[in-house]
Amino acid sequence: MNRRQLLTGGAGAVLASAAAAETRFRDLPEAAFTDSPYTQVPDRPMAGLEYNPVVTLNGWSLPWRMNAGVKEFHLVAEPVERIMADGMMARLWGYNGQSTGPTIEAVEGERVRIYVTNRLPEHTSVHWHGLILPSGMDGVGGLSHPAIAPGKTFVYEFDLTKSGTFMYHPHADEMVQMAMGMMGLFIVHPRDPAFMPVDRDFAFLLAAYDIDPGTYIPRVAEMTNFNMWTWNSRIFPDIDPLVVNKGDRVRVRCGNLTMTNHPIHMHGYDFEVTCTDGGWVPKSARWPEVSIDIPVGAMRAYEFDAIHEGDWAIHCHKSHHTMNAMGHDLPTFIGTDKRRVTQMIRRQQPGYMPMGTAGMADMGEMSMELPDNTIPMMTGWGPYGPLEMGGMFSVVKVREGIAPDDYSDPGWYVNPPGTQAYEWTGDMPEFARANGPATQVTPKSHLKHDH
Repeated sequence: MNRRQLLTGGAGAVLASAAAAETRFRDLPEAAFTDSPYTQVPDRPMAGLEYNPVVTLNGWSLPWRMNAGVKEFHLVAEPVERIMADGMMARLWGYNGQSTGPTIEAVEGERVRIYVTNRLPEHTSVHWHGLILPSGMDGVGGLSHPAIAPGKTFVYEFDLTKSGTFMYHPHADEMVQMAMGMMGLFIVHPRDPAFMPVDRDFAFLLAAYDIDPGTYIPRVAEMTNFNMWTWNSRIFPDIDPLVVNKGDRVRVRCGNLTMTNHPIHMHGYDFEVTCTDGGWVPKSARWPEVSIDIPVGAMRAYEFDAIHEGDWAIHCHKSHHTMNAMGHDLPTFIGTDKRRVTQMIRRQQPGYMPMGTAGMADMGEMSMELPDNTIPMMTGWGPYGPLEMGGMFSVVKVREGIAPDDYSDPGWYVNPPGTQAYEWTGDMPEFARANGPATQVTPKSHLKHDH
């Protein structure tokens, strides 16, 4: 097996050492690592059963080797440094150099053997969320098996009895280890490539952190007031776009390991939910949606046909979840006259700028001095100005002529003439205004029809 076959599409991954390669069929499979914050598109498998790999947003797929008919992986639990966005890095716990950890991909019916090496300062375990397997392989420390002590390696081995979208995460000191970013995707592809085929298959995990401005480590005891809402531990504007060729059948897989639900909304399309962590949804049970609420500890996958070109927002519809570095104790100054207090403050701080009296959009337009390792609460720029977004937000970019293996950012969409909103400078039509809180029935005389 050559280097390319061993990596099987883990672009950017670094092999642990050349010496380990000499014993890889007699010992542990080599552990691959990456610290790249960008999406790494995997190659199609060159060994084992055929499948269409998933593209993990700002992530990668874990390399594997075949050993006597068993697909072997090597996960390493360890402290990591994750670049959440340009200008902000978090010190988290994760797997193989990154949080969230690498995506594990296999095929229904295969037998997998997963070596887990613990380089954390405390014991850990790995629970294979949603998979059907023997009780002793379930990964609940103290219940399924003894916890994996620091410096030790445990082996999980089981058959993949069903295809679908799953996760992995610790079930040992879970409050700390999950809050520190230990999680990853586990994708089991159908054995029959003709079952539920798609052209593009995206995946990401939702995670939330409480990281004070100017600091690097999450507060693990937080339960409600999180300030960093992430996809694969990345925040907008540094979540990669979902690049799609017009006409593609597209699947988006999303898992939630935060402490609240997330209604994921995609503009420009309706879609149907086709898979949960419980399995595939029969066609007769699907219904059209434009938002899908993802409960805590659940996976959802939805599909659509990419027939509408453009740049389409995709985001959590809880408004605070599309912001960064949330200040939960910020007062509301809308409508406040701050002229006098501004004069007083400027005597001590000449550059003081009053903000928030007409809303908070000015925070997205101005560059203010921030503590080290912090990004603005509202950020990101589009082709026409500030987007005033952050957190759980990205863009689905549908274009004509995107090559099958091309996921590079095509830039901003240019709207054809006559298809973009514009400023009106002519005569204004009449408009009505409600003058009370009661229900008002529109008089029939106001309903004009041209029949």
